Amino acid sequence: MNNVLTIARRELSAYFSSPVAYVFIVIFLGMTGLFTFMVGRLVERGEASLYWFFYWHPWLYLVLVPAVGMGVWAEERRQGTLELLLTMPVSAWQAIVGKFAAAWAFLGVALFLTFPVMITVNYLGTPDNGVIVSGYVGSFLLAGAYLAISTMTSAMTRNQVVSFIISVVVCLFLILAGFPPVTDLLKDVVSTPVLETVAAFSVVPHFESFKRGILDLRDLIFFCSVIGFGLFTTSVVIRSLRSGH
Repeated sequence: MNNVLTIARRELSAYFSSPVAYVFIVIFLGMTGLFTFMVGRLVERGEASLYWFFYWHPWLYLVLVPAVGMGVWAEERRQGTLELLLTMPVSAWQAIVGKFAAAWAFLGVALFLTFPVMITVNYLGTPDNGVIVSGYVGSFLLAGAYLAISTMTSAMTRNQVVSFIISVVVCLFLILAGFPPVTDLLKDVVSTPVLETVAAFSVVPHFESFKRGILDLRDLIFFCSVIGFGLFTTSVVIRSLRSGH
């Protein structure tokens, strides 16, 4: 655990010592504000709810999260520092969890900085803050799921752009597999069991529950499973690289 915390602190410090991190946060806050107030018309709707604030998160994270995760391992491989890391007395899992935890914490900070939106909706009305907190939990888990996929693709290549593109494609599938317009289109083409199987891989229905304030164990298991799959696959790749050295 000490090794994990040491790696996480080092990586998190590296994020905030780079101007790119602050550019990312500014872009994230700007885009969430734009989609919430301009596109989602939060004030005009007259609803004391952040449903439309969270509605756009799967799409915002589709580009922003892979941008954070693409360099987690690809940069180490490109610079040749991965070989140095793998020769240190640190297990592959400790390095993987430490790096993932730092990137996830960074995304958590960016998400936390959207709190003025919560203050605004409380000023305008009397929302159910329990539902809002549930939405934030779901959004954090969603970011973690995307990040785990991005970490996996980052370990597979030295090229950050390739990692970014692959992770965006995979995460897009996780959205479209259960996106209502897509499922409505497919229901006339494929059988119901096939449609339900494909939709089961989607983040949309699971995140929808959180947006509505429903904390379902099945949704928690889903997101944890995606994160676990991403990290496990990353460990397989890293271990293969380690054995090659």
